[in-house]
Amino acid sequence: MHVLHLVNGEHYAGAERVQDLLAQWLPRFGVEVTLVCLKPDKFPRRRGCQQTPLVELPMRTRWDLRVVRPLTQLVRQRKLDLLHSHTPRTALVAALLKRKTALPWVHHVHGHTATEARRRGWAALVGWIERQVVRRADRLVAVSQTAAGYFRNQGFAPESLVVIPNGIAGPEQLPERDAPRPPWRLGLVGLWRPRKGLEVALEALALLRTRFSAAAALHVVGPFETSDYEQEVRRLVERLELQEQVRFLGYQQDVAAQLEQMDLLLFPSILPEGMPMVLLEAMAWGVPVVASEVPGVVDVVVPEETGVLVPPQQPEALARAALEALNHPGRWEELRRAAFTRQRRLFSAEKMAQEVASLYQAVLGWPGAEGSSSGVAIPEESPLPCGLPVPPSVGHFPS
Repeated sequence: MHVLHLVNGEHYAGAERVQDLLAQWLPRFGVEVTLVCLKPDKFPRRRGCQQTPLVELPMRTRWDLRVVRPLTQLVRQRKLDLLHSHTPRTALVAALLKRKTALPWVHHVHGHTATEARRRGWAALVGWIERQVVRRADRLVAVSQTAAGYFRNQGFAPESLVVIPNGIAGPEQLPERDAPRPPWRLGLVGLWRPRKGLEVALEALALLRTRFSAAAALHVVGPFETSDYEQEVRRLVERLELQEQVRFLGYQQDVAAQLEQMDLLLFPSILPEGMPMVLLEAMAWGVPVVASEVPGVVDVVVPEETGVLVPPQQPEALARAALEALNHPGRWEELRRAAFTRQRRLFSAEKMAQEVASLYQAVLGWPGAEGSSSGVAIPEESPLPCGLPVPPSVGHFPS
């Protein structure tokens, strides 16, 4: 089986990391992968799947669809079996490519498109276009129950939607860690944009120092989406007088090495997520999590069992939860052990790739897909892989 994955490529964040891991793990389940990058920038350089063939076909604008012609030739030359897209841009290209080649098409839903962009009007338009285009897909893959609900609420039937949680390749044994002691090391990891709540974390850090007299530092790992936003954040650090407590580390290839330096991971996102990869990595490397209670996060973190959830945009709640976890080493140890067990059971890269491969078989009608947890549509009342029930269906998925 040979599958074409269409990738944007200007960033190397959560969705791109899923694509990278799939390219590395799918061959173990009989799937050959070819990547096509439509906005080649960071992904081609930072990907771990350097042995996977990658073709760069840059789109000059959002609506530059001239790439469909060379893609059609590529499909025929390499005798590809299936198309897999991951973003609104790649979905548009895949829909046209499907029309040209008649290949089956799977679209991956990594989040809530209408909240991803900074400009609300533009985000709403992109979300609307994506929903109209992907109605032509043979199957939608959602990374979480709440991501599935994003499309289910638009009238997509559950038999056309499969939930396959994200996975990561973590250690087989829980890394040993010393109990945290002041000054505490708090961490943030992400591609920094306003929706990620970095300001909330900074305000919580200021409260830890001024109101709770707690000694803590904050390590901010990851690039900023724009230089303008970076300057906004740095000005806030100055206003809060946190220059000595905050370190901006930028992009780091080895996220695990950064997590090893943290006593606690903060995830203060203020808008819905798909299924944040950094939460899975923190669970795998034994770093307890305090996160916002938003869609996507609630699919990963079991409150008070594998992490702590707080209301979004409430710096004081974030500060208090962090202080509570760090002040009780026994509780801190319980959280990280339970989180590690949950990650190994539900959110591994191997499990993710196996379920995607089974889905491909089902879409193609190949033998061996029967009985797979992901190779057939999820019935309305059956449990999701993450252990949560599928919400009731709404409307009908057009053919």
